[in-house]
Amino acid sequence: MAANTKQQKYDAEQIQVLEGLEPVRKRPGMYIGSTGEKGLHHLVYEIVDNSIDEALAGFCKSINVTIQKDDSIVVEDDGRGMPVDMHPKLKIPALEVIHTVLHAGGKFGGGGYKVSGGLHGVGASVVNALSTRMEVEIKRNGKTYYQEYSKGKTVTKLKEIGTSKKTGSKTLFWPDPEIFDEIDFDFATLEYRLREMAFLNKGVSITLRDEREGLKRKEVFHYEGGIKEFVKYQNQSKEPIHADVIYFEAKGKDKTGKGDMEVEVAMQYTDRYNEVILSYANNINTTDGGFHLIGYKTALTRTFNDYARKNKFLKENDQPLTGEDVREGLTAIISVKLTNPQFEGQTKAKLGNSEMRGFVETTTNENLTAFLQENPNQAKFILAKCLQAARAREAARKAREITRKNSVLDGLALPGKLADCSEKDPAFSEIFLVEGDSAGGSAKQGRDRKRQAVLPLRGKILNVEKARLEKILNSDEIKNMITAFGCNIGQEFDVKKLRYHKIIIMTDADVDGAHIRTLLLTFFYRYMTPLIEGGYVYAAQPPLFRVKKGKDTYYTYSEREQMKLLASLADKSGKVDIQRYKGLGEMDFQQLWETTMDYKKRTLIQITLEDTAAADAIFTTLMGDKVPPRKKFIEDNAKYVQNLDI
Repeated sequence: MAANTKQQKYDAEQIQVLEGLEPVRKRPGMYIGSTGEKGLHHLVYEIVDNSIDEALAGFCKSINVTIQKDDSIVVEDDGRGMPVDMHPKLKIPALEVIHTVLHAGGKFGGGGYKVSGGLHGVGASVVNALSTRMEVEIKRNGKTYYQEYSKGKTVTKLKEIGTSKKTGSKTLFWPDPEIFDEIDFDFATLEYRLREMAFLNKGVSITLRDEREGLKRKEVFHYEGGIKEFVKYQNQSKEPIHADVIYFEAKGKDKTGKGDMEVEVAMQYTDRYNEVILSYANNINTTDGGFHLIGYKTALTRTFNDYARKNKFLKENDQPLTGEDVREGLTAIISVKLTNPQFEGQTKAKLGNSEMRGFVETTTNENLTAFLQENPNQAKFILAKCLQAARAREAARKAREITRKNSVLDGLALPGKLADCSEKDPAFSEIFLVEGDSAGGSAKQGRDRKRQAVLPLRGKILNVEKARLEKILNSDEIKNMITAFGCNIGQEFDVKKLRYHKIIIMTDADVDGAHIRTLLLTFFYRYMTPLIEGGYVYAAQPPLFRVKKGKDTYYTYSEREQMKLLASLADKSGKVDIQRYKGLGEMDFQQLWETTMDYKKRTLIQITLEDTAAADAIFTTLMGDKVPPRKKFIEDNAKYVQNLDI
């Protein structure tokens, strides 16, 4: 081989040094997770977190967040106001340091905050780096100060612009459209997070306003009861089986003796079969748990078993209650705050401070035992629920064994209705869950047989929100899905055995189709959660219209898209023929392939789980027994739906 005469240079000149906040603009995903909708909303949380830290320190009672007409954001609080004096080392105002230097803040042992959620000191500076413009106004020392920034850099020097008897910080920023896919804030997304923050920080008032045309609304979140009210909120569509929300808190010191530790627990049992346990550390939702959650679960199982034995709910020879038994129907919030938290992973999803296990375990053991002893009637209802769960668990185990003997859960006998694909690598395989035999027939004919499997579903599947596992395992449609996916269900779920890495729900674009989709998502969320967490679940988007003009055929997927198309065709000669699809069954296999199944042309919506608390509340409201909360949810949200087709 001839030598490469034009060797690529690799010396000191090629080593790029990113100064200031350039790394944030170069790799925004490292700092805010993504440049999509999630990252965009994360900017708001970063600024709000700073105000919440002021609240944790005892200096802030009110936070206002406003989405302005031009999609800019204002966050204002009544805290102490960010410091404006000169930084001793950098010789620029502290306010400028906070907004232009990475890893600068009052959270690194300088005595600014004992407990804080913003741990890396990147919040305000990252928001500055990813905004075309940012204005900060500070009320402090009887004066009002102002400074402006853009794309991570300082635009104006710190100015004194007036006097004020109040204190606080006000931040206004415009996210950079060069960085983000779209600048369109979603009120509901912000609402869930800000409500959660208000629950976790009792007494703090957070107001969210939307000033955009046609979307104007205002919500105030203020909960003196804190996480007790959080539990009531989560249970509003459920039926509690005992009157009181069990609540307790404790304070202590970490193993060094210098750091503070606090724990708050609120819990209540309902008539439901699923558990909802949300854990937080310094206001951060620890979705992967950690030592605080392990401590709580351990104490819960031990306390109920001890109480059940002492009070003869369990006889001497009875098997002890399992963790699964004592958590059935439980809604619980565990919130810990500590000076030196150790989070595992970039996303701060798991708390790694081992001393929290013993602290939470002891606190839970003592306080829960006291509650059960002081409230024997409520204890009786809870224990009855746990024992009922134990019996149901045993019945479900027997049902699983019978089902296995009939080769349903072992993957050996795939359902007869399944048209499988020949590809054996799950990464290249996908399965369409299709509503009805008619559409199922078209999908089977039109699919790519190598990579695409089709499983037709007959009618509406069982609503798992109202059923225990043994009943669920007797549903043919659900058994067919479990067998086809190959990864089992519930406690025995194993995502490594999943046979398809794309599970695509394909239903009609009408009310029945939406109901079937919600029933399927409820099943996945309650019994196969890792499918949604892993990004394996999708919704297909079949077209609403087919438009023919001359020899050309067009498909549109929304009323808005249809109007645009018709406007663009107005100048062309020839008759326009419009067909509105009421269901998938109206398409022949060729049309279904072209519009909904073809890898090159189709649109798939990936189903994601952004917020566990919000997801649980919505599924319970939509699929539960209580009509008033469902009616209120529909009334509250209907006016904000922009694309609705019935």
